[in-house]
Parts: sequence; structure tokens; C-alpha cells
Amino acid sequence: MNIFMTGATGYIGRLLAQKLAEQGHTIHALCRSSSQTGDLQHPNIKFFEGDLLDSNSIDRAMASCQQAYHLAAFAKVFTKQPELHDHINVDGTMNVLAAAQKAGVQRTVFTSTGGVFGFSTPDQPVDEATPRNIEFFNHYERTKTEAEEKIRELAAQGQDIVIVNPTRVYGPGLLSESNAATRLMQLYYQGKWKMSPGDGTKLGNYVYVNDVVNGHILAMEKGRAGERYIIGGINASYKQLFDTLGKHAPKKLKLMNAPVWLMMIVSNFELAKAKLFNMKPLITPKYAKKYTYHWGLSSAKAEKELGYEITSLDEGIRQTMEWLAALENNNAQAQNA
Repeated sequence: MNIFMTGATGYIGRLLAQKLAEQGHTIHALCRSSSQTGDLQHPNIKFFEGDLLDSNSIDRAMASCQQAYHLAAFAKVFTKQPELHDHINVDGTMNVLAAAQKAGVQRTVFTSTGGVFGFSTPDQPVDEATPRNIEFFNHYERTKTEAEEKIRELAAQGQDIVIVNPTRVYGPGLLSESNAATRLMQLYYQGKWKMSPGDGTKLGNYVYVNDVVNGHILAMEKGRAGERYIIGGINASYKQLFDTLGKHAPKKLKLMNAPVWLMMIVSNFELAKAKLFNMKPLITPKYAKKYTYHWGLSSAKAEKELGYEITSLDEGIRQTMEWLAALENNNAQAQNA
């Protein structure tokens, strides 16, 4: 089967493209000219130069495809060009879906984010039916929500689209800006991570990257058109997260609790510095505010309807730490060569 894909050079997309290619499918990967294909090499993966804002390039890559995965997005939390979120995440998505309709694609799976949902309580995770109960913390969340709204309109008109909402993804793969959880784990492995946000009790949902890849494929195979599925993992506090990291890292680190009020002060300073010197802040005030809430999510719908399975936090972190150990060893050997 021919499968169109955006975001194939990204963290999740790279692993998804590789798995589908190994299953015998031919992947039509739309990539910008500046994209780095790196080790994404397989005879079943064909690269098409193009852009989400160039409809003709999408049409060329989409030709003869029966399925489509749209993973590409502009996900930067801080940018001096917030309009890029609207152009890429909303307009670009509509271009992909218009091309899919024109090409007669049977189904499109759209990758959204768990960030579109609101906060939870410690005992009651949020699910797909829970209305958002708080402002948006960044343009990425806002524009993904707007894209979902437009997708539901298209689905109501008969186009076959399924939405997936990955949560905090971690695990082996590309260490990019979108792979923040694994970059945190890498710093912990290296002994460089120093703090735990707030009092360490706030929940987040952590999902192993292989589960997310499988969740995309299951959504394509079994998802209901017009529905969205939280492709998540384990709800864990920061204390639980760091305790598990300490169990599998070379050394358990003693971390300082960073009070949210202090994080707010630092974030305001970082934002001012970023605007003055045109550099990326370590943290923004709105992002610091997120640490005052629980972000528990439920994947029960995906488990029931798709047969989605979740890797435990302990096992996922164990595998991630083994991969990081091999990565550090390879880097050391390369430096000594």
C-alpha cells in the first residue's frame, strides 16, 4: 500500500515511517528541502520535496496513496512569529486534508497533542469527552485545537479522518526540541539535572514512543472516523518520574524542589532576555504556570476501541536508559577515535 506522510523526519514520524516501510508499505514522505533525513533510509521510503503551504507539492506526494498520516507541525513554545503556528498547524493541515480528499485517500490520521485538554484532579484523569477548563498556554495548543475543530467539520461532511492525541512522549529516537521528555532523561543520565518542579506531586502522563507509533497504526486500522483517541501512557508525579529515573540511571540524583513562585520569577526574566536578545527562553511564564496543575489523562477509549497497549513507566524508562547508555558509549568512542 502507498502511504502519504508528513513529519517523517521528526521524532515520532521517523519511527512510524520505518515501521510501516518494514511492513512492506511504500511511504511517500513530504519533506522540506532543509529537512535532514539522516538515518531514515529504506527502499520503501520515497522522499518528496515540498511544504505544507504548497498545495501542488502535497498533491504530487499524495498521488496514488491510499492512506495518509499527518504528523508535521510547528511546535515551538516560544517564537517571535506566532502566525507560523496558524499557517502550519491550521492552514497546512487543511491543505493536507484537501489533497487527501482530491486524491481519494481512504483515511487520514491526524496527530494532535494531549496539550489540547485541560487540567485534571489527582484522582480523575481527563478523557476525550472532557471540555477544556483553562486558557491555552501557548499557540501550539491553540492551533492544534483549531485544527481539530475544522477536522470535525470535515468528518461531519463525510471525510474519513481520525485524530490521535499523544501525551508526553519519551524513548529512543531523535533528540529534538519536540522530544523534551527524553532530553530531560538524558540530562538525568548524565548527572546534569538538578531540580524537580514545584513540590514534585503534580501529575503528568508519560508515554513510551513505541506505544505512540503503534497507536497511530491502530487508529488507521480500527479508529472510528471523526473520533479522537488519547494515545497516552502512565499518569505519574514528578517524584515518581524522578524516582524511576534514579532506579535505572547510573546514579540516583538528589534534586532540589523549585517552588513555582521562583519559577515564575525566573521565567519572566527569561522572557525579557529572549525578547531583548532574540534567543529562546529556558521557560516562559505561561509554561511555568502549568506546573501548578495536574495533567492526568486516560487512554481507556483507545485501549477499548483500538486494542491499544501501554508500556509501564518502569519498563519504558529502563529501555530508554539502556539506549542512552549505548548512545553515550558510542559518542565517547567517536571522540576517542
